[in-house]
Amino acid sequence: MSVALKERLAQRAREEGFCGIGVCAPGAVPQAAGRLQAWLAEGRQGQMGWMAERADWRGSAAALWPEARSVIMLAEVYTPQADPLAVLKLRDRGAVSVYAQGKDYHDLVKRRLKRLGRWLIGAAGGEIKVFVDTAPVMEKPLAQAAGLGWQGKHTNLLSRDLGNWIFLGAIFTTLYLPPDVPEAEHCGSCTACLDICPTQAFPAPFQLDARRCISYLTIEHRGPVDEDLRGLMGNRIYGCDDCLAVCPWNKFAAAAREIGYQPRVGAPLLADLAALDDAGFRARFSGSPIKRIGRDRFVRNVLYAIGNSGDPGLAPVAAGLVQDADAAVADAARWAVARLS
Repeated sequence: MSVALKERLAQRAREEGFCGIGVCAPGAVPQAAGRLQAWLAEGRQGQMGWMAERADWRGSAAALWPEARSVIMLAEVYTPQADPLAVLKLRDRGAVSVYAQGKDYHDLVKRRLKRLGRWLIGAAGGEIKVFVDTAPVMEKPLAQAAGLGWQGKHTNLLSRDLGNWIFLGAIFTTLYLPPDVPEAEHCGSCTACLDICPTQAFPAPFQLDARRCISYLTIEHRGPVDEDLRGLMGNRIYGCDDCLAVCPWNKFAAAAREIGYQPRVGAPLLADLAALDDAGFRARFSGSPIKRIGRDRFVRNVLYAIGNSGDPGLAPVAAGLVQDADAAVADAARWAVARLS
């Protein structure tokens, strides 16, 4: 019964648009808790206090929901059609991470998960909980345990069939489903993702120090960024794709099928972005994951990019914000003006 149900579930998942599905037991990654605690002890989470606040749940899927008997991991790809590194040469424009250029993936993936979960309940009963990067769930280790891929040296999930442009979702269920075989690591001697990192955020292979990661600095970090890191951020104003973009396994990457992931943001002019007030920011990025960091943090990032542009013509744009009400924005404006003088 459970084998047949799993086969039907996999077919339904494909019909919903997922490109990968795997199952593991809630206790399939017992090593995750220890690795998380070691990472937290090093302080590598930076300002992400929520990583420590729910470390017990995050370290064990079984602790998060003791009644769960199986974890269903789903993968959806958002592979870009163009080279995401090309925009780094356009210094008067902002580089936005591929995942944030379309609609918010949280909404799109969760909608599919709920439909799939409702189908599962209708087919076999039980209870479910669905998660998309908004709860203390270790999605990547669970995905590896479920056979979807492995955590590469850049710590992101990587698949021989899908590449590494992958969104993950999870369905916890009280039903028992046969687990899949965990995926092994296939990075070999390659260090492309480590070598390209602008800020050297990887202390060692398979380890990330978020405090130096541009994705963390532009999205999670509040207040001014350390000056020794600002110059390394280039024109990246929301996230960073460098380590993902250079992975050789992407030559096998599957094409994105969800039209909502098509770019809406593109490579906007820095001068236009710097002029955004709160209302303008909200209107421009409505329905985008960018909206969640707020105008002040976003414009701070834009000003760092302006300071790194090498374009004296953008100095007046930065100068217009040296008296901004937000202290971090004003500080970034002064820094940019000084850089361009």
